[in-house]
Amino acid sequence: MEASETIEKNRLKFFPIMMYAIVMGLSGLTIMYQKAVSTLSFPEWIALGLMALSTIVFVVISVIYVVKFFTYKEAVKKEFTHPVRINFFAAVSISMLMLAIVYKEQQESIAALFWYAGVALHFYLTLHTISYWINNNQELAHSNPAWLIPIVGNVLVPIGGVGFAPQGVLLYFFSVGIFFWVILFAILFNRIIFHHQLANKFMPTLFILIAPPAVGFLAYVKMFGVIDLFANILFDLALFFTLLIAFLYKNFIKIKFFISWWAFVFPLAAMGISAMVMYAHTKDLFLLYLSYTMVGVTTAVIAVVLYQTLIHMQKGEVCIQE
Repeated sequence: MEASETIEKNRLKFFPIMMYAIVMGLSGLTIMYQKAVSTLSFPEWIALGLMALSTIVFVVISVIYVVKFFTYKEAVKKEFTHPVRINFFAAVSISMLMLAIVYKEQQESIAALFWYAGVALHFYLTLHTISYWINNNQELAHSNPAWLIPIVGNVLVPIGGVGFAPQGVLLYFFSVGIFFWVILFAILFNRIIFHHQLANKFMPTLFILIAPPAVGFLAYVKMFGVIDLFANILFDLALFFTLLIAFLYKNFIKIKFFISWWAFVFPLAAMGISAMVMYAHTKDLFLLYLSYTMVGVTTAVIAVVLYQTLIHMQKGEVCIQE
């Protein structure tokens, strides 16, 4: 009995902040199906079910992590100062911002609660993360596409923020996200090409490369309501990275399961939503086929990732010391 209690306590101690990537994945899938209801005439019950699931998972993970904070403060502090894990704390605020988008058309008061809390937290985490990078020497080996999460996550703010904040505020977050996307991508591309390959556990984070242009496209269209040259550039870059990841499929087939697998889902969902938004504006048949393809691929990927997560949880291979 004591041994099992010790194991449970250790699992709580090693409960990773990366678990919020699950919420990001489920929320992205929810928004994609919400868009599919209006664009592709999908049944609404799927989106409603996913909305409930995303919310429940967010609440459960948040409760567990709060308990961990009060029980193992040193463990949380260690994560918050870890050169890699620090980037995943922004997954908390991004989860809130995504849930704000999920609820925007259903319950605006709930959406506002998530959005204002998410913006405040993400504003702090952006400044904290950049300050951490400036005040601490960073090793090139620690760099990976997860670096994009806390900074480029700013472009997500305008999507749910229309109606909640002035255009100038939304443009501030959009500008910060786009600016640092270019800078960080250059750093990461240099690291990937000229230095050691990414560790297997970080290979799924390559999917994050799809997210900045895809989310940037959605934010730009949401703010200005037009598909102009800049919007087309963002969409085409998102499409390019999606095709590149598909071309690299062999890199992902045999890698061992890690919670970082959830990094597969959100970027694919963002690309699917972008394709549907572009189709709604242009009625291009290629974009219609692309929309159906992205919905199918994202659904299949999340089914595999969810299954693997549950299997490894049952085996006790999640929330262990690395």
